[in-house]
Amino acid sequence: MTEYQHRFIHSLTEVTEAQWDCVSPSHVFTSYAWLLALELSGCTSKETGWIPHHLMIERQGELVAILPGYIKSHSYGEYVFDWAFAEAYERHGLDYYPKWLCGVPFTPTQGPRILTKRLSSCLLEYIDATLTSLAQLGISGVHINFCRESDFLTQSHLTMRRNVQFHWHNHGYAKFDDFLARLTSRKRKMVIKERQAVTAQGINISWTVGREISTAQLDAFFLSYQLTYLKRSRHHGYLSRDFFQQVITSMPDKLRLCCAYLNHEIIATSLYLVDGDTLYGRYWGAIEDSYDFLHFELCYYQGIEYAIANQLAVFDAGAQGEHKLVRGFEPVWRQSYHRLFQPDFQRALEDFTKREADALEHYFTECRAKLPFKHQ
Repeated sequence: MTEYQHRFIHSLTEVTEAQWDCVSPSHVFTSYAWLLALELSGCTSKETGWIPHHLMIERQGELVAILPGYIKSHSYGEYVFDWAFAEAYERHGLDYYPKWLCGVPFTPTQGPRILTKRLSSCLLEYIDATLTSLAQLGISGVHINFCRESDFLTQSHLTMRRNVQFHWHNHGYAKFDDFLARLTSRKRKMVIKERQAVTAQGINISWTVGREISTAQLDAFFLSYQLTYLKRSRHHGYLSRDFFQQVITSMPDKLRLCCAYLNHEIIATSLYLVDGDTLYGRYWGAIEDSYDFLHFELCYYQGIEYAIANQLAVFDAGAQGEHKLVRGFEPVWRQSYHRLFQPDFQRALEDFTKREADALEHYFTECRAKLPFKHQ
């Protein structure tokens, strides 16, 4: 392990985009442009409880691995829920915060978290030891959320925690009707009825690629984003208009904006991102939410139709939402990894994750049974 050295940086501006891209596998949410926009717009900062603290690993002076990380003073915007852990610490007079989190802020999407061209067991051993050393900084523990590197991380001192999401998969469909034909009669009629209801309300829908998104469209999108967050969570959302403007400018080929119009006025929006063979649906919002089935149309059916038309393999429409099942979204496993430095709490975490995993196995099976496809 002596061949490696490490350092933490507190801003992406301490490295160049070329250095980052040389190490990092291509993925939209761990790209330099996405994470830098979060930082420069103030969305990840001390004030928001997301202090950048990225782990950089070098070998003979060459950057070979990056773990994008943050020191957290709360658990908001993570989507791997650990409030019970924080409450248990508080009951015992201990501090759960700060903690160190490796992941993408406000984005419950699985992807690479140990950014490297080659993840060897030797490198993983060094990373494991480095993360353990964070205990010396008064950090309660380390967490790696929504990560792909399961085979390697199961060899570490981190405890795996699984969760379930719902994704749509393209089974070789040439058009939306092919997808409909795979559904049971009852569910097929439901989807057709919901889509027809949107059209019957006089609503028109259009897609705009990132570089063509106008100021008026961005304004309408951001207003609908804030209003929807305010209604559901009593705050205006985690992301600023400046953030969205920055990613439109810095990575326009990745963004798609789907807008619903009534009498030439935007009434609802949904922002999508395209990366490789996957469509990501992220930010739905409505200026008015009194229209029947508009949420399903903009967040699910439009995305499915876009994925089919563009031959994309997967449509990830975000976390949670069992109502996705009856619309053809299938349960998929996702995993995160955790270690608490207080030994008693680490043992409690291990016990908790085992019991949670057993319950999730039953839940996953139940979800599969609810899928609307013929010949299950």
